[in-house]
Amino acid sequence: MVDIARPKAARHRRLRRLLYAVVGVGIVALVTLGVSRLKPAAPGVERATLYTDTVRRGQMLRQVRGIGTLVPQDVRVIAAPVGGRVERIHAQPGVHVTAGTVLVELSNPELEQAAVDAEYQIKAAEAELNNIRVRLESERMTQQAAAATIQSEYNQAKIQLDTDEKLAEDGIVPALTLRLARVRVEELANRYRIEQRRIEIGAQAQAAQLAAQGARIEQLRALGRLNRGQVVSLRVLAGTSGVLQQVSVEIGQQITPGTNIARVADPTTLKAALQVAETQAKDIQLGQPVDIDTRNGVVAGRVQRIDPAVQNGTVVVDVAVVGTLPQGARPDLSVDGTIELERLENVLYVRRPTFGAAQSSVGLFRIEDARRSAVRVPVKLGRMSVNTVEILEGLREGDEVILSDTSQWDNFDRLQLN
Repeated sequence: MVDIARPKAARHRRLRRLLYAVVGVGIVALVTLGVSRLKPAAPGVERATLYTDTVRRGQMLRQVRGIGTLVPQDVRVIAAPVGGRVERIHAQPGVHVTAGTVLVELSNPELEQAAVDAEYQIKAAEAELNNIRVRLESERMTQQAAAATIQSEYNQAKIQLDTDEKLAEDGIVPALTLRLARVRVEELANRYRIEQRRIEIGAQAQAAQLAAQGARIEQLRALGRLNRGQVVSLRVLAGTSGVLQQVSVEIGQQITPGTNIARVADPTTLKAALQVAETQAKDIQLGQPVDIDTRNGVVAGRVQRIDPAVQNGTVVVDVAVVGTLPQGARPDLSVDGTIELERLENVLYVRRPTFGAAQSSVGLFRIEDARRSAVRVPVKLGRMSVNTVEILEGLREGDEVILSDTSQWDNFDRLQLN
């Protein structure tokens, strides 16, 4: 028996196989699309490893923190009053000193010789003053003797004139003789007045010479005192009571006037110099209360000075100590300072998360479902403190949120808490 081909049956089989293939591809595409639209499964997180806090309403204490050191309020830098060579160092840093404590001893042969020369110059000037006095006294006596001689001659001429006038009345003395006698009297009178004037001027000249020499002596004495003072200042004193913090010179060193030799501080009057980030220092004001942590206790203080300049991203804030410093407080001791900026009343707040800045929006995981899961919610942050931050939007009082670093779950909006 011969087989007869059926073209229609073969075509139907091919169409059926093609239809099955199209349906299979469609099913695979639908499954792939569905899987792609499925949300990823919430990752599981151990609740004990999370840092959480509950949103509260009430008073929020806004603070900023800075680190720094205790520094003396009263610091005196001792500079070299004269130049010289460092011979001895009598005190080392850390010792208590008084105003009369010798810190460093210098040597300067030129100053010492200048002091000796000044003394000899004073003695020579004083001897010259005595010589001037003797000479002027001799000149004064010579002038007085000349004046006395003229006065005597005047008196004699006056007597002679009186006699001649009486005799002239009797005609015994010629008129010419009488006239000559009168001229003689007038001449001697003028000479006597001139001598008196010479004596007065001579006295003034003598006084001027004595004053000039006396001024020179005073000048030399002042120079001598200066030289002696410079010699004395070769022994450099502390000049104040306190603790010697630093000695900046070495034995054998040649220094010039004005060189810083040492630094003395009063350890009983300390202040805290805090370094605050420039972004946080804008709200700091004078007089604000501060807690100073010395690692051995906390003492109260108040903002005393705010440095107007920014250095390396920080602002230096000086804090005056109000209370009594704990035992062991000393200059250069490291401290932490917490400055109270303001107290915010009736605000929502929570502890600071590990991310986010003031006046910004962040995503926080809010714990729900009886603490079995957490859902990401957008939160608007407000003013920020050292440990807390104000909540403006996104959370309500009583909400518990995760404050830990959740950056590893940025692609998830839900967490499963175990």
